[in-house]
Amino acid sequence: MKKVFKEVYSLDKNCYDKGLNEYILMENAARTMYDEIKSHNIKSICIISGAGNNGADGIALARMLLGVCEVSLFLPMGVKSEMAKYQLNVYKNYGGEYSEYSPNESQIKKEYDCYVDAIFGSGLKRDLDSKINNIIKMLNKKDGLKIACDIPTGLDENGNPKGEVFKANITITMGAMKLALLNDFAKDYVGIIKVANLGVSFNNYAKKTKYFLLDDSDMQLPIRTKFNSHKGSFGHLGVLVGDKEGAGVICALAALNFGAGLVTCITKEKIDIPYELMHSYSIDNKFNTIVFGMGMGNFYDDELKNICKLDIPKVIDADMFYKKEIIHCLDKPAVLTPHPKEFSSLLKICEFGEYSIKKIQNNRFELALQFSKKYPKVVLLLKGANTIIAYKGQLYINNLGTPALSKGGSGDVLAGMIASLITQGYHILKATITATLVHAKAGDIKPNYNLTPIKLIDNLSKL
Repeated sequence: MKKVFKEVYSLDKNCYDKGLNEYILMENAARTMYDEIKSHNIKSICIISGAGNNGADGIALARMLLGVCEVSLFLPMGVKSEMAKYQLNVYKNYGGEYSEYSPNESQIKKEYDCYVDAIFGSGLKRDLDSKINNIIKMLNKKDGLKIACDIPTGLDENGNPKGEVFKANITITMGAMKLALLNDFAKDYVGIIKVANLGVSFNNYAKKTKYFLLDDSDMQLPIRTKFNSHKGSFGHLGVLVGDKEGAGVICALAALNFGAGLVTCITKEKIDIPYELMHSYSIDNKFNTIVFGMGMGNFYDDELKNICKLDIPKVIDADMFYKKEIIHCLDKPAVLTPHPKEFSSLLKICEFGEYSIKKIQNNRFELALQFSKKYPKVVLLLKGANTIIAYKGQLYINNLGTPALSKGGSGDVLAGMIASLITQGYHILKATITATLVHAKAGDIKPNYNLTPIKLIDNLSKL
């Protein structure tokens, strides 16, 4: 996993304290953008720079590209920061030319191979004015390669929009991965994210953080290495099947296909289930783990309190987030897997207050952290374009999910996968991290509209 930071000013300042200065860091930032542009064989480039240090990065890039390709530099806000003034002077000393936008100009008439957005960096707090909005609208209509410097203009420090947002193919962020780039809204605008080295190794640049970006190295598949084993060696999972029985059966099949030794569907009435699954009418102590909530409806309302008090790990999904009895699950090891609407209900039940879906999406990182601090025995998995996993005041983000997973039943598969790993002896956090990564990779198919829960389960064998 990689460290992620809400802000990097303190990391830059630490570099200054150790003898580096803004000029060195900026030169390395511009060099990373230069190397990226060179790799695409760009013949002409349009750079739009702001008045501050993000704009200064863009001006430094323009100077590096003089004599390499055709460079057009636009400064619609002039230059204000000392670094921007310095970089512009150096650029002019090398014969560089630039243009200042007039507020009435609505487009760049020339077509370029590449457009670089260096207008605002990660410190944006105010709404964009109409002039910048018009520039971003125009740039988004262009066909060339689009590169954002640090963060696409229009996103604030939390990754929420402050007007039109530059839609980048590549975002080159400076120094370290920023939390704003991993917001759900930002996912449609950041493109491929690359981190620019500013002149020191990442280990020397980065400090402690409570945010982490997951990658393939965090995935630990349940490969069986012990030969002297039997089905009981890999645990017994109970799946509570409710009103919409298909959800529970899908969950159970996912769990069995992800390594659980035994999987039992618990029902109130006899139903048809696949032959490889077991069946029971009762919940007892034979289970290592229990998963419930998906398609549950009101089938078990009279028994919920006792189910929640069972002294075994639980994976909780869907309908359970609207039941007040869930409170009885939060003082024992459990994994909760809500989407934003379900999380809104959960927050209300847990007395965090009333939160609309919009407010949750605008504050999802902070709310997930707060929840994990209040309930330290619980892993919270908040679904979204980027999955958030919160545990004991730390946040783990999986940005590998694709639109293919936006299909009914995908969440039931995920709940079964997490429960399966816990049943096999994984810690609840490790089970959740591994399952979300595998789930994302198994769902990365083409065409991306064609995924079904059964195809997703079948893909578990192909990793």
